[in-house]
Amino acid sequence: MTSPSSDPSAPATGERPLRILIGCDTFAPDINGAARFAERLAAGLVQRGDDVHVVAPNTAYRRTPARTEVIEGEPMTMHRLPSVRWAPHDWLRFVWPWRVKHYARRILDEVQPDVVHIQSHIVIGRGLSRIAHERGIPVIATNHVMAENILDHTTMPKWVDDLVLRFAWADAKRTFGLTRAVTTPTRRAADFLERTIDLQGVIPVSCGIDRSQYTPVIGPREKNRMVFVGRLTAEKQVEVILQAMTKLDPALDVTFDIVGGGDQRKQLEHLTGQLGLRDRVTFHGRTTDEELRALLSRASLFTIASIAELQSIATMEAMASALPIVAADAVALPHLVHDGENGYLFEPGNVDALAERLTRVFTADAAEYERMQQASLDGVAIHDITRTLDTFEALYRDEPLPQ
Repeated sequence: MTSPSSDPSAPATGERPLRILIGCDTFAPDINGAARFAERLAAGLVQRGDDVHVVAPNTAYRRTPARTEVIEGEPMTMHRLPSVRWAPHDWLRFVWPWRVKHYARRILDEVQPDVVHIQSHIVIGRGLSRIAHERGIPVIATNHVMAENILDHTTMPKWVDDLVLRFAWADAKRTFGLTRAVTTPTRRAADFLERTIDLQGVIPVSCGIDRSQYTPVIGPREKNRMVFVGRLTAEKQVEVILQAMTKLDPALDVTFDIVGGGDQRKQLEHLTGQLGLRDRVTFHGRTTDEELRALLSRASLFTIASIAELQSIATMEAMASALPIVAADAVALPHLVHDGENGYLFEPGNVDALAERLTRVFTADAAEYERMQQASLDGVAIHDITRTLDTFEALYRDEPLPQ
């Protein structure tokens, strides 16, 4: 992840390494914010000398023996459980819920961890937390879930969705009640969780990024390029950005790079053609980290219309690349984007407002553009991965949290 001189995960001060079991319902090779966070967390802990084990769905309906996998450049022990694909989704897989406790018992017997860190209360996290609690093993929970993310992938009537949602949050409350601490990426996300399930003391802990991996290029661009990075799913509302493009002054000659895959890609490609934007919009699909960073470095701005972000690692990556941000004023995005400072916010779904904010950035003079760029760099500094790792190790050890 980093060179030794800038290692964000230097070993803790003289304390014995921990054996940590991380439970994930989504992990590599999946590409989404929750998976990327878990991967970087696990790799950072390995760099600190901890013994990291990860429980995650397999890519097929079979269980593979525990084995070493290299994730984010670091070796860790993976426990892959048999999983099936969720039919309405293009890649999402899940473990049969009635089998999870059985797997949890076997893995906890084998690993004997000091602490269990679950990344959701959905399936794997639910099973691990219950068996770990029975055995007196401390559990830390991190919540990455928004209601919109759950409902987006069902094919049931709304009244059934509502019942499922109420059951899911009630079950989440029971799961989180078994833990030593519950975290979520931002204060706004913590407030949302506390309101939703009447839970107190949720701790905001940024997902964190390694800023040294990105190449900020300060100064105006020769061409007006905007970029979006993320899953192409309904809650991302990429169609709002496409529609806003049609309202921009043609003289600006704006192009749009869309990075990521998802179930909405075909519909978005069709809409691009309908709007007459086919020669100005590029769907890159899933890219390598190197390709992504190159696209961010050359872009003029990053835009995101999502209504369901608990933090948005992609937005932080854009900030670390010195990009002004134009984002929907929804959930946790205002935590990253301060209107008029490192970019602008717009009313979710408001195409005209988005087009106006994009125009502000594209027509800013050099001094104003560079001021927004620097504000993004300054704003992302507090999300350095070092602080994230320090906080989680303190939670694991039941020590006071760093300031």
